[in-house]
Amino acid sequence: MIYARMTVFFEDPFWVGLYEREDSGQYSVCKLVFGAEPKDYEVCARLLQCWRGLRFSPPMAVTMPEERRMNPKRRQREIRNALQGRGAGTKAQQALSLAHTEGKEARRKKTRAEREAEQERRFALRQSKRKEKHKGR
Repeated sequence: MIYARMTVFFEDPFWVGLYEREDSGQYSVCKLVFGAEPKDYEVCARLLQCWRGLRFSPPMAVTMPEERRMNPKRRQREIRNALQGRGAGTKAQQALSLAHTEGKEARRKKTRAEREAEQERRFALRQSKRKEKHKGR
């Protein structure tokens, strides 16, 4: 069974949409940044336009918390806090941070490979110049 949830909240200075999906025990999340406060139809249109380009976090295993009876006042307080946008769920934060660190590692590897290739190119250029000088030309 697939579950999806879109949460829009204000994260200074922008409005942010958090699209969470859960599919067969795998949880992933995507963060969409809006400029001004989006209307409902704008959020829907953005999802439909950018659906193929959304970058979801790597899937994480979902642990289902045991369902227990909660005090109604506490439940109301949690709903009010969620509606006021006091941050995303910890599961979403973990998924986003995991995606962020993986992207950072990929960028580091790419930069390191480019730097080493540039060093090798310069070394080869220096060697060829030395050989030309040695030949007396």
